[in-house]
Amino acid sequence: MASYKYTGRNPSGSQVNGAMEAINSSAVAEQLLRKNITPVSITTTEKKVDTNLASKDVGELLGLTRVSIDELIVFSRQMYALMRSGVPILRAINGMAESSNSASLKKALIDIASQLEGGYTLSSALNQHPKIFSNLFVSLVHVGENTGQLEESFLKLSTYLEREQATKKRIKTALRYPSMVLIAIFSALVILNIWVIPTFANMFSKLGADLPFMTKFLIASSSFFVNFWPYMLLAAVFAFFAVRQALKTEKGRYQWDRRKIKLPIVGSIIERSILARFSHSFGIILKAGIPMTTGLTLVADAVDNAYMKEKIISMRQAIEGGDSLLRSALASTLFTPLVVQMISVGEETGRVDELLKEVGDYYEREVDYDLSTLTARIEPLLLMVVAIMVLVLALGIFTPMWDMASAMQGR
Repeated sequence: MASYKYTGRNPSGSQVNGAMEAINSSAVAEQLLRKNITPVSITTTEKKVDTNLASKDVGELLGLTRVSIDELIVFSRQMYALMRSGVPILRAINGMAESSNSASLKKALIDIASQLEGGYTLSSALNQHPKIFSNLFVSLVHVGENTGQLEESFLKLSTYLEREQATKKRIKTALRYPSMVLIAIFSALVILNIWVIPTFANMFSKLGADLPFMTKFLIASSSFFVNFWPYMLLAAVFAFFAVRQALKTEKGRYQWDRRKIKLPIVGSIIERSILARFSHSFGIILKAGIPMTTGLTLVADAVDNAYMKEKIISMRQAIEGGDSLLRSALASTLFTPLVVQMISVGEETGRVDELLKEVGDYYEREVDYDLSTLTARIEPLLLMVVAIMVLVLALGIFTPMWDMASAMQGR
């Protein structure tokens, strides 16, 4: 949420000034009208940026003090239990700050507690730490405060975060074996180029034999690797930082996010994982009572994919233009016919949030199946790579040795 300054008129016609935090200016106007204040002007207020580097520790400057999802899950679960037990918010935050094992989270909770003592709401205090608490997190807390169901908001958040964590762990598990094989292949290539092939090259040069093309290719590649490895290392480091910098730009991030969902084998898994996240988070937002257009704005940030974000924003714009959720979903081309049909049923029955949960579960089941078979699909490709390496080595090293052995026997 952003901070806004407003000027309005109360029922008696007097001018009223103040500040408020909300998702957008429309939300500010809605809240003012509920208080019988007619808004005259609404402007955003810039947040002060701490430019004093001395006030930050080294870990914070290097970006090494991020709060993990596990810590946020524990925080949400504990807040749910404390709120349900009737513990005051300030007391709950202070208690969790004392017991927290994360230095970053502890520092944030201490600051949140001080803001609560100063009269801020919990959602406003959480919003001051965007690197820890996302817009989706803050918005659900804000809705819980306004509806008197803060404990339910934390329960929904813990469920959402647990689902996200489980998906990430499944992806890591599925990619562990292929990653180890690729590391082993790369290590083998380095060892062969530095120690093995040069030994055979010296032997062949002393014998003066006429070498086949594959042997010449191996010797040339080894010589290039040995002589130019510092430049190759510098080029790799430069390419890494260049790509990293490009991904920080809006255009670079968009292009990468668009291409990675079209990658062979893993692209469909990434896309369906994002759609599962979209469906679950959007369903949670609608169930919490957040307006559909505002919810789409929040979910667009939650999916963490610039290409998908553009599609979701186009859905929001279509709904603002008068289209239904079904028509905007069809126009976005994001969903399968089965999912579109479920959205249609949800609109007809007024149970969009429940049907979106079913959609999210459907995509998660597909992702689970694809992840369980990912290793089986990648394994043949890895075997082909290893087979090609063995074939090249056999043709390049053993063929000239067999030729020389045959020539010696012929004599």
